[in-house]
Amino acid sequence: MKKVYACLAGEWVCLNDDPDSKISEYGKSPYLWWEEGAPIYSPCNKDKELEHSFYGLDYVHVYYKGNDWRINPMFIQIVNG
Repeated sequence: MKKVYACLAGEWVCLNDDPDSKISEYGKSPYLWWEEGAPIYSPCNKDKELEHSFYGLDYVHVYYKGNDWRINPMFIQIVNG
């Protein structure tokens, strides 16, 4: 089984450990999110108004232990095991 880890506020957690955890705007479980292509927000052509804004950065939406997070994809790791 693949484990999906995310760094949330400086702490690495296994998203698979929370049965209510979801990733992406589609609300997938961490495992399904990875198996179905791991979509992230990363437009090829950014809106001009978002070009120099934090809102325009690539991100993944994560729901973990009752909190919603919006994190950069570089803070996600996949472990086979």
